[in-house]
Amino acid sequence: MTVRTRRLDLVPLAVAHADEMARVLADPALHTFIGGAPLTAPELRARYERLSAGSPDPATVWCNWVVRLRDEDRLTGTVQATVTDGGRVAEVAWVTGTEWQGRGIAREAAGGLVAALVEQGVRTVVAHVHPDHEASAAVARAAGLTPTDEEQDGEVRFRLSR
Repeated sequence: MTVRTRRLDLVPLAVAHADEMARVLADPALHTFIGGAPLTAPELRARYERLSAGSPDPATVWCNWVVRLRDEDRLTGTVQATVTDGGRVAEVAWVTGTEWQGRGIAREAAGGLVAALVEQGVRTVVAHVHPDHEASAAVARAAGLTPTDEEQDGEVRFRLSR
C-alpha cells in the first residue's frame, strides 16, 4: 500500500530501490546515532531481498517503504514498521538522507506512517530514539508519540496508545 502525504509518497520497498537508496543513505553521519556504516548498493539489494521476503515469524509483519519526494521525483529516505500482536502493535523507525534533512520530510513521513497504521487498526505505536538525537525525538513527538521512562538498548521508548 502506498501512503500519500502532502509532499510525499511512501512506496512499498522493492529491491529495485537499492541503487538509488545506496546513494541516499551513503553519508556515514547518518549512522552517528544508529551505529553501523553505509551499505553498498549490492549489500542494500541483499538486505532489501530479505526484507521483501517478509519476517520468518508468521506473527510478525515487516512493513517497509521508501520515501519519495514527489516534486523532485527522488527518494529521500525510508520508514518502517514491525507489526505484532495480531496487528495491534507497531514499532516504527525512519531515516532521511542527509541532503534532505531539515526540510520536514522525516516529520511528514513518520506522521503519515503512524496515521496509516492507526487507520489499519494498530492500537499502540512505539519508536526508540537515541537520547541525544533531538531531531528524531522531535519527529516522534510530531507523529503523536510521547517519551516514556522506558529504555531499550540505551534508547528512549516513545509511545502512542489508542
